[in-house]
Amino acid sequence: MKNAAQEELLVDVLEAVETTEVMDLVVFNDDFNTFAHVIETLIRVCKHTPEQAEQCTWIIHYTGKCAVKTGTYEYLKPMREAICEAGIDARIL
Repeated sequence: MKNAAQEELLVDVLEAVETTEVMDLVVFNDDFNTFAHVIETLIRVCKHTPEQAEQCTWIIHYTGKCAVKTGTYEYLKPMREAICEAGIDARIL
């Protein structure tokens, strides 16, 4: 049986948990951008390692899309804008 102090602590902990909606920054395949351009963009914008950027680029090529970064909308928005400015189709989903 829980006493009042334990129940109050549990309520305080539950109220302190913040719910954030985690989203994906998804890059889509096209017939215009080169592998090198996409890799360089992912390294510059998303701070991927060269290996990570290359793997994402192959996934984009073979499956048509790849989630290249995960986070809140506010975190992903500047990255999406920079990727789109580089001429690459990206969306936050």
